[in-house]
Amino acid sequence: MDFHKELDARGLNCPLPILKTKKALADMVTGQVLRVIATDPGAVRDFQAFAKQTGNELLALTDENKEFVFFMKRK
Repeated sequence: MDFHKELDARGLNCPLPILKTKKALADMVTGQVLRVIATDPGAVRDFQAFAKQTGNELLALTDENKEFVFFMKRK
């Protein structure tokens, strides 16, 4: 999947991956896609809740070798 910006949140625990994602999305324009890599297992439900609360779209979520990759589309 194509993306415009990448955020490495590996090794960070809740709530840091979401806080850094929120900051990164704020610097982007509507329609751009942010790729986030995280290792916190709690990030899966956190990103789903974040998408619902903010209106930013969670386009995809994959789990690769205990790393979670999220693609978030800026609203």
